[in-house]
Amino acid sequence: MKKIRNNLVGIDQGSEMLFEDYDTGGEMWTGTGQREVWHPVRFAQPFKTPPSVQVAITMWDLSSKTNQRADIRAANIRRDGFELVFTTWEDTKIARIRADWMAIGELPYEDDWDLY
Repeated sequence: MKKIRNNLVGIDQGSEMLFEDYDTGGEMWTGTGQREVWHPVRFAQPFKTPPSVQVAITMWDLSSKTNQRADIRAANIRRDGFELVFTTWEDTKIARIRADWMAIGELPYEDDWDLY
């Protein structure tokens, strides 16, 4: 459990188009096997400590001719941002993916002292 020690709680959120491989013949649409996309996200302002981040797929465009296999997660969560990581495998064909995210965490407070 993350405990927030002051009354300044920040909530940042956004929506990211991770890729559109159908039009470009990209690897997610034409490839097979393990495939992964890393998409950087920057927060509007840094949090005091790394926040809690929730991600979800909000639009997916997949081929109906193959199995639908997908994984999405937040990686490398820092005070100033993180990476959205989308993975698929085997014969899954994905034309495009959009993901929404929300970060909740403690913001810097003017009375905080940084002694070191």
